[in-house]
Amino acid sequence: MLDRLAAHRPPTIRNLSTRTRRYAIGTAAVIPALLIGVLGSARPAAPHDSGLVACAYPLATQNVPAADYPKIRAEFADSRWPDLRTSGTAYVDLAVQLLHARGTDGYQTVWFYQRLSAACAKHSQ
Repeated sequence: MLDRLAAHRPPTIRNLSTRTRRYAIGTAAVIPALLIGVLGSARPAAPHDSGLVACAYPLATQNVPAADYPKIRAEFADSRWPDLRTSGTAYVDLAVQLLHARGTDGYQTVWFYQRLSAACAKHSQ
């Protein structure tokens, strides 16, 4: 019975061929180096910009209540990117003006929307 158990033991390191030993030692040396390299290069995600969060309101939904305009404008105003901050606040200001406007062709809205969507697309990458 002991002979059967002894036959199934893994070979000791001394009984391995030179090629297998070198392969095992090389693997043992490379794996920690790879782990250190991968873990060392991982960076935490950049903090979310409030302007990018605000981009979801006018660009993704059709009906944004007018009561939310000051909150959206404040999020655009706190953006770290000047083009997003400028185009976002201008778009919200225009939306507030258009609540009471009459006789407009809508071109101004299209231009502001294009500028805002371009800024949102540029910084969301």
